[in-house]
Amino acid sequence: MEAEAPPTLTFNHYRSGVYEGKFAFGGSELLWLGVDPQTRMQLKRIPFEKGMQESLFDLPALHAGLGTFESATWSGDTVTLDDGARYNRYLEFAGTVNGEATTGQLWARRGEPPIMDVVTVAGKVVAFIMPGRISSEMLVLEGHESVTPFAKYTDPMLSKAEYGIRPLGNQAVRTRDGVDLATEVFLPAGGRPGQRFPAIVVRTCYGKARDLHRCTHWVNRGYAFVIQDVRGRSDSDGELVPFYHEREDARDLFDWIAAQEWSDGNIGMWGASYLGYTTTAAATTGHPNLKTAISEVNVGSPFYYDTVRRGGAVCSWPLLCWTLGQSVSNRTDFDVFGGKSVDPEKVVRMRPLLDIPSQAIGKRSGPWDMWAGHYQYDEFWRHCENGMHAQDIKVPMLILSGWHDGDALGVQETWRFLTEHDVPGRRIIIGPWPHGLNAFRDCMDLEYGDNAIDYDFDTRTIRWFDRYLKGVANGEDEQPRATYYLGGDGANEWRTSDDWNPREARLVELYLDSGGRANSMHGDGRLSRTPTTGGRFDAYVYDPNNVASGDAQFTPSVLNEQQSRQDYLVYETGVLKENVAVAGNLSARFFAASSAVDTDFFVTVSDVDEQGVARKVSTNGIRAEFRKWPAVASALLTPGSVEEYELYLHFAGHVFKAGHKIRVDICSADYLTFFPNTNTGVDPFTDPEPVVATQRVHHGSEWPSCVRLPVLYGEIY
Repeated sequence: MEAEAPPTLTFNHYRSGVYEGKFAFGGSELLWLGVDPQTRMQLKRIPFEKGMQESLFDLPALHAGLGTFESATWSGDTVTLDDGARYNRYLEFAGTVNGEATTGQLWARRGEPPIMDVVTVAGKVVAFIMPGRISSEMLVLEGHESVTPFAKYTDPMLSKAEYGIRPLGNQAVRTRDGVDLATEVFLPAGGRPGQRFPAIVVRTCYGKARDLHRCTHWVNRGYAFVIQDVRGRSDSDGELVPFYHEREDARDLFDWIAAQEWSDGNIGMWGASYLGYTTTAAATTGHPNLKTAISEVNVGSPFYYDTVRRGGAVCSWPLLCWTLGQSVSNRTDFDVFGGKSVDPEKVVRMRPLLDIPSQAIGKRSGPWDMWAGHYQYDEFWRHCENGMHAQDIKVPMLILSGWHDGDALGVQETWRFLTEHDVPGRRIIIGPWPHGLNAFRDCMDLEYGDNAIDYDFDTRTIRWFDRYLKGVANGEDEQPRATYYLGGDGANEWRTSDDWNPREARLVELYLDSGGRANSMHGDGRLSRTPTTGGRFDAYVYDPNNVASGDAQFTPSVLNEQQSRQDYLVYETGVLKENVAVAGNLSARFFAASSAVDTDFFVTVSDVDEQGVARKVSTNGIRAEFRKWPAVASALLTPGSVEEYELYLHFAGHVFKAGHKIRVDICSADYLTFFPNTNTGVDPFTDPEPVVATQRVHHGSEWPSCVRLPVLYGEIY
């Protein structure tokens, strides 16, 4: 007797609330009923193969594994599937199914990404949800939309998805210096004859095709979508000179858009990562047609603030991965970028520095050679620095980042100059995420709440553009200036403030102190609320040929191995008697001397649990030569002279639990993140022979070295 075929379940597929077709699961093959993008007509059913439709879902894998979800018992507070996937009972959505009041139960996926949440009704699976940074996707059993997060897209104040998509094809937009940049335009189809639309712009270095499927949902809601390859990338002419041309090229694109017959003259811009830099740079044009911008996890200005020359030092793998990926051809090599086809540990050890691209990818790199030719701060870097032009930003900007975002220091730079110039309508949202926003609930072994995924993330972007490009009075301009996630014991909650740093946080200084032997976590370094009378110092030897390697991330990585070294100075509080919540930008002020004419210093704050495990909370570094930047472009050290250093650290929203300790370490190298300083004061791209340096960090009332923590609540004794 033949086995009974499993029932076919038909799920509607939505991207950011826009219907994109149906998938029929349960048979021997996955079937797809697509939608014509322009006419919105339902297409016929065909067998689906991977790659036919871009999706956050692994659709063939979901089809093959559907039985795992169907057979699970969805009850209690936690469900573990046969494959080990763990889900927590989370939100409920009340709605109507087949005319009857029904409640959908959302189950929050825990563990490593990708995160795929599940909605059940009476124990049966009715939806799968894939949250994300640019767009989200849902598969909803037909008729069950109102009992899933899809209900958030039915807000009557949200632009309705009532248009098709009419592509105008690839067009050459010529810049003022005669370079043709490949630009694609997508217009809403089905509007009134002669109807004009506001435009949302993306300028990318990764190729237009990569972002199309994630952004065209804006077109369905009545926006023209314009996406452009920056110079030298994909289909654009010219040479890639990262950062340098983005401001002027955006201005020329805005001029072009404003002159098109389909444009109503209102332009908004969106971008993340390098696209976030192009967005912020575009905002500094002060162009009259630009009405708003959304900048997510934006790369900051390349000198001192972020990826290229953070703190004046030369970044290694965080810079090389991107540079090499851009240099293989005019299209990004994501296997190089992701460290798959090259070994990061080997690449950062290649010498000479100037020849790393030739050794790693078999050819020279234009961007790498260019940066090597500008070791000192000069007009090139000044032109790329967004803060130098920030006085021209006149439009509301929405800034988004995460505590573990590798470009968070760039985000902090952006927020500082928006605040300095009191840009109206500015707003910042910081979640418990790495660079890929809104797609994580756990980071390494640090578990945040089920609420770490923000189900308003997607709709907020639409509301923002509706408010500032269409004039919809939806209250988006009345929200608190800062929204942030406070993670940790007794918290794991979203909070708001009328500014960032939160006004309610008080700045607490923790002063370095020791008996002169703070070397390693086994030394006598301690942190106190007041500086000890007099002056003391701790010393260590920094050998550029014998350094610890970091992880090149802002993740809560375990630091015990590094902090066990003698070339790390380690200071910590006593055991905390109560929870201490920190939210805002951390910083350090310290006094140090070196036997060398130049060197680097790195300061890291970590959380030490009851078992003595130290996890990174915040960090940053500075090259001594640039300690007085920007007031003084370059100033080598006088060996043995005590110098003052001010250092911005990575922001944090973290609760140090009662029973834990707050720890600070100071060292002179973070190898996977930065190339070690040779201590010579000579341009590192000329590969000088490294010398060993003796470092002294001074403290006490004469030299009040400290870290500053923005504390929301709790006392540090």
